[in-house]
Formats: sequence, structure tokens, C-alpha cells
Amino acid sequence: MPIALFALAVGAFGIGLTEFVIAGILPQIAAEFSVSIPKAGMMATSYALGVFIGAPLLTIVGAKIPRKAMLIALAGIFTIGNIITAIAPTMEIAIIGRIITSFNHGAFFGIGSIIAASLVAPGRQASAIAFMFSGLTLANLLGVPAGTWLAQTFSWRLVFWIIAGIGVLTMASIAVLVPHIAKGKAIALRNELRAFVDPQVLLVMGITIFGPAAFFTSITYIAPMMVQEAGFSAGGVAGLMVLFGLGLAVGNWIGGRFADRSLFGTLFVTLAAQGLVLLVFWAGVESQWVAGISVFLMAAFGFATVSPIQKLVMERASHAGAPTMAASVNIGMFNLGNALGAWAGGVTIAAGFGLASPNWAGAILSFIALGLAVLAWQSARKDYILPVLE
Repeated sequence: MPIALFALAVGAFGIGLTEFVIAGILPQIAAEFSVSIPKAGMMATSYALGVFIGAPLLTIVGAKIPRKAMLIALAGIFTIGNIITAIAPTMEIAIIGRIITSFNHGAFFGIGSIIAASLVAPGRQASAIAFMFSGLTLANLLGVPAGTWLAQTFSWRLVFWIIAGIGVLTMASIAVLVPHIAKGKAIALRNELRAFVDPQVLLVMGITIFGPAAFFTSITYIAPMMVQEAGFSAGGVAGLMVLFGLGLAVGNWIGGRFADRSLFGTLFVTLAAQGLVLLVFWAGVESQWVAGISVFLMAAFGFATVSPIQKLVMERASHAGAPTMAASVNIGMFNLGNALGAWAGGVTIAAGFGLASPNWAGAILSFIALGLAVLAWQSARKDYILPVLE
């Protein structure tokens, strides 16, 4: 793989850590600010909504900026936002910091996906995108468990200071490893928006929303769920986050490997399996063995959808002559799904269905995504097969 992909992976590591570490440290944040678990979950929801808003906004603003410089600027935004969260005296200011941080996310991955795909041969593009996302999976494998332990042992604020340091490292890595890349063309909104009236693009973005929302519904509340329902200790929760990270790493590899062979086949299998695993998790939540296996599998099947969905959107939007906006907006859609998942899980808990209820809620979302994948496949067959028959 080209060395520039390592710089993108460093950035993805920081983004993955700041996004997913909330799942492991939610009880500490709730305790310090004296709020309920569902209200503390706004630290996840606000971040995800910020990504959804920031992705198209920063993509338009940065269209005329050289891509290397834009990535460095995005990493700077990321660093400032995490510092604000680390020093926040109130929950509201902590959320403001999370929103600022989130504005980096969509544009970074959107621009990064285009760069990654441009650096390799056409048959390796999904694998190159998956390599970039490997930083995110490594963050969950190593960073999130370590961050959970640090929050339990010292302070959750220390975690965000460390993440801010990773932001600085990201800027340095991009400056050193990424070659000069010419600035993109100014985004003609009329042309770019054509992608968003393409039924295939809209269907795939629907999958983007509901697919990741499924496992995010569960993982956002995993700490209180596992402590109170399955009897895990605080240290045991950190171990579960290791399993979650392993699952993401395996899922990222599966998605990158098999999406280059069969995009829709990969989506059908992984979305169906994710839904079934979440149902098993709900039914067997009191068993620590079931919980551990379910956390690993829901992460693996859930994250295996990321690179194929991103590639599918990029391909389809390219046919419509508007790949730039769609690539970044689709990252925003992933996080809109994360916000939907965190919200849905909080609603089921607040409604009195119990701490395990986000699991069955997530299963429903996964099956909705599966239905949309089937519709997208049928739409693709019409586009590419019917003209031949005629």
C-alpha cells in the first residue's frame, strides 16, 4: 500500500477513538455532570449529528483548497474540539466541543476515501479505503479499551487530552507522508446535487443510515448494560471493548476483501447476520459468554458494511458526475445512523424497556437496512441489465 495511506490511517485512528470511546466512559461522564445515562448519551448523539451537518459544509468550503492542506486543517479542527471537551466545566460546553470535533469527521473520510482510491489500481480501491479505515478499527481495538481504563482509573478528561495529542500527530503525519495533491475543482452544487436524485444513491445512503445505526444502538449503552444486566466489573467492560475492537478489525478486513468481489452479496450476508446477532444478544444478555461473543460479532458484521457501502456510493455518484459531495455526505450519513442508534437506544431505556432493549431496537434497524439493500440491488440490475435486454 502507498505510504500516504498510513497518514490517513493515523487520522482515522484519532477519529475512531474520539467517536467510540464514549461507549466505555459514559458512566464516568454521567457521574461527573450529575445527569442520567440517556442524557449523557447526548455526547454520542451530538457528535454524530455534527458529522452529518459538517460533512457537506466543509466539503464545499474546502473544495478549492489543496487536499493535503485541507486534511491538515481538518485535523486542526479535530484537535481544538477535543481540547474544549477536555476542559469543559459543564455538560453543555462538553457537547459544544464534541460538535466542533465532529466537523472534521465527514470531510476527512470523504476526501481521504477519494485520495485512497486514487492511489491504487481500480481493482484495489475498496481495499485501499479499508486500509484507511483500519486506523479506526485499531482505535477500537487498542485505543478505546485503553481510554476506558484511563477514565476508570484517572479521569475521562485525560482521555480527551490524549486524543487532542493524536490530532497534533495527525497533522504532522499528513505533512510528512501525504504527497502534494492538487486542489479539487470548485463544487458546482447543481451538478453535485444530481447524485441525490439518483434512486440508487438514495437507497445506498439509506443503508448507510440504518446499517451502522444497528450496532451503535447497542454499543452506546454497553457499559451500563453489561454492568447491571450481565454482571461485568468495570474492568470487564474494558475487556468487552477489546472484543468490540477485534470485531471491527475483522469486519473491516472482510468488507474490504469481499466487496471487491461482490458488493451486494457482502451487504446481504453482513446485514442479516448483524440483525440475528443483536436478537441473540437481547435474549441472552445475562450470560457473559453470550454477551462477549455478541459484542464481537455485531461489530464484525456491522463494520463489514462500511467499505462496500462507501465504494457503492462513490461508484454510483461518479456515474451521475458528482462523486465529491456524495463521498463526504455518505460519511455524514453513517453518523446520522449513529445518532439515530444512540437516540433509539436511549428512548427504549427511558421508556422502561430495560438496559438490554437497545439490542432488539438495533436488530430492527439492521433488518430495515437489509430491505433497502435488496431494493438497491434490484435497482442496479435494472440499470445495468435492462438496457442490454432491450
